[in-house]
Parts: sequence; C-alpha cells; structure tokens
Amino acid sequence: MRFMILVKASQDSEAGKLPSQELLEAMGKYNEALAEAGIMLAGEGLWPSREGARVRFRGEERLVTDGPFAETKELIAGYWLWQVASMEEAIEWVKRCPHPMPGSEAEIEIRRVFEAEDFAEALTPELREQEAQLRERLGERVEKGE
Repeated sequence: MRFMILVKASQDSEAGKLPSQELLEAMGKYNEALAEAGIMLAGEGLWPSREGARVRFRGEERLVTDGPFAETKELIAGYWLWQVASMEEAIEWVKRCPHPMPGSEAEIEIRRVFEAEDFAEALTPELREQEAQLRERLGERVEKGE
C-alpha cells in the first residue's frame, strides 16, 4: 500500500524560516532509514504558501488565488510518499520522525493513496493500459533525473 505522509505547516514554515542544520541532519538520517527500509518513494519540502496559488473550479470557470493562504493549520510544508504494508506500519514510522517544527506544535497526516484495483470496473482495460504507459514514461523521466 502507498501512503502520502503530509507534514503540516507552522507559522515559522509559512514565514519562510528554514530548518536548522540540526534538523536537516536529523531528517537526513530519518530519510536514510526510510530508504534503507525500502519504503520511501519520494519526499520533499514545500515553499511557503505565499509562493503558491490555488485554482478554484466553478463549472467552466477557473478562479486563481495567489498565496499566501490564511489558515496555516490547513497548509502543507512537505511530504513523503511511502510504500508500506499497512496504516499501522506508516503510523509507526511517523512516530519515529524527528519533530518537524521544533519550538511549536506539529502535525503529520497520513493518507492512503488510491491504487488501480480500488476503482474496480470503472477503470476499464483501456484506462489501465493508459495508466501503465503514463507510469512507465514518468519512471523513465525519474531515472534520467528530469
């Protein structure tokens, strides 16, 4: 099973305060442990919301709102994508994570990623083939470092 691990933003991360060298070292060791365990598929930190935008869909209309966004508790500061056997395993790994926002309360959210089999008959053989080809192309780009 794949899980998206979402590190919630804090006032400091939204202000653009970069992590300390100590936190970067601790997270580096944690990421190494995830990689050695074979569960980390991807992971990155995100720029503050002031550097982002939101696109709201209203029928055929697209409304763009530039950041920053007001509700810090709803924002994401970073993520991992993991392949683990269960939600319980994901929780255990998150509990081992260094405190992501030292000096403030922090929260990490764990969400399961949909897999092709979760869509049952709605994902026709043609759509499955299209998805497989897309994943293959994306994998090639990752291998090339694009």
